[in-house]
Amino acid sequence: MSIKNSKRIITSESVAEGHPDKVADQISDSVLDAILAKDPKARVDCESLIMQGMIVVTGQITTKCYVDIPAVIRLKLKEIGLNNAKDGLDWKTCGILTSITEQSPDISLGITETPGHEQGAGDQGVMFGYACDETPEMMPMPIMLSHALVKRLAECRKQNILPYLRPDGKSQISIEYENHRPTRITAVVVAAQHSDDVSIEKLRKDVEERVVKEVLPKKMMNKDTLIVINGTGRFVIGGTLADSGLTGRKTQVDSYGGTAKHGGGCFSGKDPSKVDRSGSYMCRYIAKNIVAAGLASRCELHLAYAIGIAKPVAFSVETFGTGKYSDGVLLKTCARIFDLKPRAIIDRLQLLRPIYAQTAVYGHFGRKEFPWEKTDSVQKLLDAVNQN
Repeated sequence: MSIKNSKRIITSESVAEGHPDKVADQISDSVLDAILAKDPKARVDCESLIMQGMIVVTGQITTKCYVDIPAVIRLKLKEIGLNNAKDGLDWKTCGILTSITEQSPDISLGITETPGHEQGAGDQGVMFGYACDETPEMMPMPIMLSHALVKRLAECRKQNILPYLRPDGKSQISIEYENHRPTRITAVVVAAQHSDDVSIEKLRKDVEERVVKEVLPKKMMNKDTLIVINGTGRFVIGGTLADSGLTGRKTQVDSYGGTAKHGGGCFSGKDPSKVDRSGSYMCRYIAKNIVAAGLASRCELHLAYAIGIAKPVAFSVETFGTGKYSDGVLLKTCARIFDLKPRAIIDRLQLLRPIYAQTAVYGHFGRKEFPWEKTDSVQKLLDAVNQN
């Protein structure tokens, strides 16, 4: 098959608010937000373990404020809808353990700004950012549709449209691409946790009508599209009765699905001195502005840092042959107009704010409420690229 007529299928998944891993992410980011709201200069690296009837929160936190961590956690569990011990967690009665120490002074040495030493990266790491022109959000279509499905499941549950739904769930979308453009949805997979008083026949019919068909574009589906809803025939036992949860286990769900690369570190529970988070947000910001400027139809940014060092040790731009200028020219342009030191990224994107709990479900990218989704550098890019 020639490259010109190439076809491929790309699959992405998402998970619901009540999936144990996502519960863990939301807890970690809720703790982070509660601390940043009182102490923007705090250092937070918070991780959560969720299991039957029990939550363990651990990590390294250095702050001048006091936060009632169990109260923060219970409020988040209540918002998610974890109100029944039969799902493994009841926000009122679950056990909560905390084991927290201060940030290592050896790490703090490289991060803290002092006379003669600028803020370095909070850890070594590899970050990626991606953007494309196949959706209005400049995100890959499979991951955006996967998020839309689980978000719709939550709406149907919380608004009593489908009152038998419970908080756990998953979605998965497979899309066929021809010459790098999405052409049709080949498969839709939904797993929706439910109460024991609904038949599988009713659930499958309701979810297909009230979730799948209301979310997915009709023009992308046909008679050959495979739809699988609750493939085992039963999903009553869910949440932490069926699985444990850990912060940071859904990095591909959090980023670009099966379309693009993502770095080795997770986002949730980390303040922006950790470049796993801030560097990835900056990569997305630059890539999206390049695509929004019409300089490429697909763009991937790559950054790498060494702990305690401010300047990145690697930076590259890849446009997969879609760029109006060479990748080298775009790289020089970005290096000239974007400061990629941690402090500069934090200031540009205003990251020392309690904005993180909302990132912990439905993806960190493609949502206009986040500062790294702005396209306010388009004109700067256009002006600067012409100077090369």
